[in-house]
Amino acid sequence: MDPLQLSMIFRLMVASALGGVLGFEREYVGKSAGLRTYTLVSFGAALFTILSDEGLRGYLGITSFDPSRIISQIIVGVGFIGGGLIIFQEKENRVHGLTTAAGLWAVAAIGCAVGLEYYSIATFSTIFILVLLSGTRYFNIEQRIHKMSGNTEKDDNNA
Repeated sequence: MDPLQLSMIFRLMVASALGGVLGFEREYVGKSAGLRTYTLVSFGAALFTILSDEGLRGYLGITSFDPSRIISQIIVGVGFIGGGLIIFQEKENRVHGLTTAAGLWAVAAIGCAVGLEYYSIATFSTIFILVLLSGTRYFNIEQRIHKMSGNTEKDDNNA
């Protein structure tokens, strides 16, 4: 195996690991999209990004191209998946799944970052999102905000 392919495999492993960290958190709290989904979305985004970047340049010999075109399509595709997770419950006047959909969208961006070898940005983003998801739940931040505002209804706390 040549060094370029080893580099690609390494990037896919890193993307899977970072997506898996966030997926584990979602799985642990019992959300509809968990470990496998987050890992697959991050892996897939990285793979499409790598194939777009390396494949066009290295294997097809195309020297001038815009890899952001593939990334924009990843955003649209993951948005479609996320849209399927969002449910409005009219009886309760609540939205469910919005945080999970946003998490999938963000993990796709992490996969793209890894695919382009932006490891520190991808790692920082993973840690930031993990702290955001678990920290707001642990410290009941959203519930405290609702209490302060006098709004006792939850809109996306269980997403």
